[in-house]
Amino acid sequence: MQYVKLEDLVSYTEIEPVYYPEDVQSRIYTPDIVRPGLQMAGYFEWFSFERVQVMGKSETLYLKTLDEKVKSDRLDKFFSFPIPALIVANEMEVDDIIIYYAKKYKRPVFKSKQRTDKLVNIMINFLEEELAEETTLHGVCLEVFGVGVFIRGKSSIGKSETALELINRGHRLVADDAVIIKKVEGGLKATCPELTRHLMEIRGIGILDIQHLFGVGSIRIEQFIELVVDLEEWDDNKEYDRIGQDEDYTDILGIKVPTVIIPVRPGRNTSAIIEIAAKNYRQKLLGFNPLETYNKKFRSLIQKQ
Repeated sequence: MQYVKLEDLVSYTEIEPVYYPEDVQSRIYTPDIVRPGLQMAGYFEWFSFERVQVMGKSETLYLKTLDEKVKSDRLDKFFSFPIPALIVANEMEVDDIIIYYAKKYKRPVFKSKQRTDKLVNIMINFLEEELAEETTLHGVCLEVFGVGVFIRGKSSIGKSETALELINRGHRLVADDAVIIKKVEGGLKATCPELTRHLMEIRGIGILDIQHLFGVGSIRIEQFIELVVDLEEWDDNKEYDRIGQDEDYTDILGIKVPTVIIPVRPGRNTSAIIEIAAKNYRQKLLGFNPLETYNKKFRSLIQKQ
């Protein structure tokens, strides 16, 4: 089961430790965050204790209104649950009694200067990406005219060479050879392993640093995949789609991505065809389909005859 170490969340959000026991290794298994207002009011049914707990101004000030014994009983019960951590946001002061029960049960406590809602959003976005379902696929990912294009094909078909030509035309590289794909926000976010970031391998030349060759504008750290391009060797015995009637899709992590099959042979400008495929995809998103326009003209011509 995937998890995020508490120390990684602490490093990303730059929250300040109030009590952080060294012998406790907290793990976070869900991106959801809880604001424990109901628990401070004494309601512990259905308490999602496995989530990171965040107290804002309202929860902190409410605690101050409670009788000392009531406050003590509720915090004792609250910290008895194995919560990953408690974060007091909005520059609110951490009450000594909170620290007392945190130490009693060895639960990490932090504070933050961030507004509560903003801090919660930052943490949710970070945890969702870190805990997202992911896979690593062979291919090349680029941004072409603002469209995330994932180029696939068997070894030596010319994926990297085609991608290099696209970069030379002004498009941007995300990843070459190994593409890490995460299922995030209902889409597929592609990125590159740290080891090969900004790098490409071209047979006959070797390893190229795209950022140094073409500048920082030639690379992207991440990009949502919107179009898959399959390169395959031209087969004279195969009937290829000539008018755009066929609609193919590729399933990646349960999400269907529009797919274009491009047969490769000497004389065909593969990079230019991929550019047109990206532009055509954008046109369809805007509601314009050239096949429908052709069909209307064809029906109109038949009716006139």
